[in-house]
Amino acid sequence: MPQFLGVEWVDVFSSWDRKKSYLGVVWHFFLTYPLGIITMLMPFWLFFTFQWHILIIYSIWYFYDADSPKRGGYQSNWVKKWRVNKWFASYFPITLHKTVDFSPDHNYLIGSHPHGIISMAAWCNFATNGTGILEKFPGIRFNLCTLALNFKMAIRRELLLLSGIIDCSRESIEYVLGDPQKTGRAVVLVIGGAEEALDAHPGYHCLTLKSRKGFVREALLTGAHLVPVYSFGENDVFEQWENPIGSKLRRFQEWSKRIFGISYPIFHGRGFLQLTFGYLPYRKPIDTVIGAPIPVTRVENPSKEQINELHEIYMQKLVELFETHKEKYNVPKETKLILQ
Repeated sequence: MPQFLGVEWVDVFSSWDRKKSYLGVVWHFFLTYPLGIITMLMPFWLFFTFQWHILIIYSIWYFYDADSPKRGGYQSNWVKKWRVNKWFASYFPITLHKTVDFSPDHNYLIGSHPHGIISMAAWCNFATNGTGILEKFPGIRFNLCTLALNFKMAIRRELLLLSGIIDCSRESIEYVLGDPQKTGRAVVLVIGGAEEALDAHPGYHCLTLKSRKGFVREALLTGAHLVPVYSFGENDVFEQWENPIGSKLRRFQEWSKRIFGISYPIFHGRGFLQLTFGYLPYRKPIDTVIGAPIPVTRVENPSKEQINELHEIYMQKLVELFETHKEKYNVPKETKLILQ
């Protein structure tokens, strides 16, 4: 790559395939940040420019459609198959590896690990067909869960719903998985959440999991089989400021998580035209391995003991998945998965 003034710049003469993958990650950046800001400001702009009719029409639709994030959404395979999603996957690249087939006669509750800074692999694998999940798991409909806050912004909420993304509330999960007559559904939870994002440092494999048992209870209530998933390389695509437990920065981040539900990791990647600093992720491979389903029997009112027992089995299977595949994807043999 060309360098000038100590900055490594992009190669404008790179191949067209490389340029397309760059456009794919720029599209993801636009959907994640600028579009959210634009759509938050749009109602004010429409109001003060007297475009009230547009605001009224969308408001009617918004209130009519308000429950869709908790009612399974309305995903479109056409949207999931947009070419830009393939370009995004090829940027890192992100590769999906399945270990077994899923039967469409069951429902599944998938735990995606680690959270990383922005959960690149979860988005690419389950909200798009960038890694070919529709072909690899025929007959299974995947719904990735996110915070309800992400459905408050006009236009962006519709793009998320069309991508199969739903609210992460209990009501939403039970709506999708709760009917035993409707099978072939898979709900994906990034279990570590905002708290785990604070441990998303390159080379780290530290999960917030021991205290997270709500997803196990939902599996028991719905009878959905539990599936562990690990994305090797997720924590490597951004650099995060050092924030060891007990530091002032970490205490502030933990405080903001308690108050606002957002942890505010301070991170950087590469820029749009240079590779030294910015908010785009680095080009580093991510390999997502989907483990074998853990059979779960529906329990109408699961006890604490049943939840704890299944939770222990899930953690054991996740560690086994990590140990089995880590050396294939450039994780040193001596590295252990830390569960906290």
